[in-house]
Amino acid sequence: MLNNKNIILGVCGSIAAYKSAFLVRLLVKAGANVKVILTQDGANFITPLTLATLSKNPVYTQYFEEETGVWSNHVELGLWADLVIVAPISANTLAKLATGICDNLLTAVYLSAKCPVYVAPAMDLDMWKHEATQNNIQTITGFGNTVIEPGTGELASGLHGAGRMAEPEEIVAFLEHALKKSMPFFGKKVMVTAGPTYEAIDPVRFIGNHSSGKMGFALADELAKLGAEVTLIAGPTSEKSTEALTRIDVISAQDMFNACNANFEQSDVTIMCAAVADYRPKMIAEQKIKKQESDFNLALEKTVDILASMGKIKKPEQILVGFALETNDEENYAKGKLERKNLDLVVLNSLNDKGAGFKSDTNKITIFSRALERTVFDVKSKNEVAKDICNAILKLIK
Repeated sequence: MLNNKNIILGVCGSIAAYKSAFLVRLLVKAGANVKVILTQDGANFITPLTLATLSKNPVYTQYFEEETGVWSNHVELGLWADLVIVAPISANTLAKLATGICDNLLTAVYLSAKCPVYVAPAMDLDMWKHEATQNNIQTITGFGNTVIEPGTGELASGLHGAGRMAEPEEIVAFLEHALKKSMPFFGKKVMVTAGPTYEAIDPVRFIGNHSSGKMGFALADELAKLGAEVTLIAGPTSEKSTEALTRIDVISAQDMFNACNANFEQSDVTIMCAAVADYRPKMIAEQKIKKQESDFNLALEKTVDILASMGKIKKPEQILVGFALETNDEENYAKGKLERKNLDLVVLNSLNDKGAGFKSDTNKITIFSRALERTVFDVKSKNEVAKDICNAILKLIK
């Protein structure tokens, strides 16, 4: 959720400022771009060098550098940020945000920011409980800002109670959850299948296809970025998945069916992108089959039709998306699959289109809706194609 996010971290005068070093480290580890604004009082508790080293960016402390005259453009910083987090925020700075006092760089950036603002208070028990502080909390939340509540424990004064700044891990988890809640697929459980299946002939050989799984993995990653709770069921592939999803590895069509059947009922959206084998050997040899002088015949039987099976048990509120990879009469076959298998959308790939097909980093698709509305897309990277498919699904959700 925080990957590539531009984050302004404000650090105020509090003993909890030492936690800001750990917070910067966690934000950077999560992939965020972090710029720190350190107040004059904050610099009494933690050095700019520490925060600059961890953030990999210069730390801002003043409107301008006295020696060089270089100006820290507060408007530019405010517009750069995807979110602002002040941690720790002192009672003093909290009062300034509530009243609009603008006497340092941090408060100027706050007034210029157009993004969500989060504050993590840190102060002594009596200061936190004081009516003035609680009024200021109500005022800034009324402005649309979010307070990350302080924890309870031993305080710097020796008292025990509320006022401890939330731990860095808690703050990062809070931010990720807040960002996820704003995502269009938040609260949706999505199942995606990807890759080929391998149907064993003997312990060495199998029947398979050229699917790399790239399209399915791109879809799973994009859905996770959009806030979905993703279960990825992957056939044999070298593709890597992100930690933001649940991955189930399978080999055969029967394995994939079993995994799909176990997860389908809980899924709000199911996208069947895998290239499942249509046939498998009737008998699997226990030992490697030796080369014969004459022809070798292999008896095959149909595998389970996973997509059709899901279509039969699909509830009205569930969305089921299938893929059709064709070499001739593509559109008619795709429309037929849409109707026969009770799909809400079918994504057509034609091997006659340049840039489409297995193993490629690009794809060219046509999407048909249940109403047979046809949307044709240009050749794009599979990551961009994934976005187009997700947008089509969002239209159904809305």
